[in-house]
Amino acid sequence: MNERQLLMIPGPISFDPAVLRAMSIPTDSHVSQEFVDLFGQVLDDMLQVFLAPHGYPFVVAGSGTLAMELGLANLVEPGNRVLVLRTGVFGERFSDIARRQGAEVDEIVAPLGEVPDVAEVEAKLASAPYKVMTATHVDTSTGVAVDVKALAALARKHGALSVVDGVCATAGMECRQEEWGVDVYLTASQKAISVPPGLALLVASERAIEAFRRRKTLVRSYYADWGKWLPIMESYRQRKAAYFGTPAVNLVYALRVSLAQILAEGMDARFRRHQRLSDGFKAAVAAMGLQQVPARPEIAATTLTAVYYPDGVGAELLKKVADEGVILAGGLHPDIKTKYFRVGHMGPAGPSDILATVGAIERSLKALGYAVELGRGVEAAQRAMGV
Repeated sequence: MNERQLLMIPGPISFDPAVLRAMSIPTDSHVSQEFVDLFGQVLDDMLQVFLAPHGYPFVVAGSGTLAMELGLANLVEPGNRVLVLRTGVFGERFSDIARRQGAEVDEIVAPLGEVPDVAEVEAKLASAPYKVMTATHVDTSTGVAVDVKALAALARKHGALSVVDGVCATAGMECRQEEWGVDVYLTASQKAISVPPGLALLVASERAIEAFRRRKTLVRSYYADWGKWLPIMESYRQRKAAYFGTPAVNLVYALRVSLAQILAEGMDARFRRHQRLSDGFKAAVAAMGLQQVPARPEIAATTLTAVYYPDGVGAELLKKVADEGVILAGGLHPDIKTKYFRVGHMGPAGPSDILATVGAIERSLKALGYAVELGRGVEAAQRAMGV
């Protein structure tokens, strides 16, 4: 890719140079004391980023889908009931994983661009003894964000464990895992955590670990079994070497740098910065006369924006914007895949990235014949971000 291109997709994102440099150093032994100390610090830092000081952190080589499986496979046994809340493509993935564990799966599918009705969720939880309820904090396919705090409280009220996919939210959208009572919060490295792809990350609550220890059947996934990984993570946190599977050493180096940057910024400040960038980009979208996939502003994610193409314009917009030096993502949800595009604004992104992206979109829309006033979107973004 041309070095001058600006990557503004919902992951992988553009990474800080210090994070990339950490990946380029010579690979150390995964049982050397230096690496063990570093990995232990990573696990301690994760608890601060997830705002779960008494949680159980896991870092495993793999993708966000592995993180989802790590979350569900260890809590679900054959015959358990699982309630899946779907706000896009990735809720379906939770259902598939739960069924492979032998669970009886019920779903509440929100209308496209909406979130599940809270009263419906509570009624469903009250109707049967659910072992687990899953939710997707931000569904990358729709840009819709759910109220994790309210949903986790409902799950706990009705005796269910809450498993939340934070892949496109963690370290970008507010989630106070321990305070809100989220039992498993999971993510992948390549989004707001700001590390190249390859790490599955999650933090489990003490309640989730106790439920795992009470299970009566073997975990159906060998690689995802907490019984294999928990002693490793506990040893690293005690700064002792341990082995089950070889960790992604250089990615862990990079994660150490990124987590330190995140904590130096501060979680509250980081949440506010992502909100500011989101406000700026969404103000520009409105100023250009474009519509978003989320039905209401209050349920729109702060880490990405899903935008409908205007009449007469389609995927050719992405090519035009790429020619302007900015890379955007096409649609993902099968029902509207050709009707919208997605823009990521998370991690190290700043106001200048938002303004460059908006300008590229404006010029590209103009070139494709859409009636847009050049500079109007940029001006709206500047006002919203205070720059």
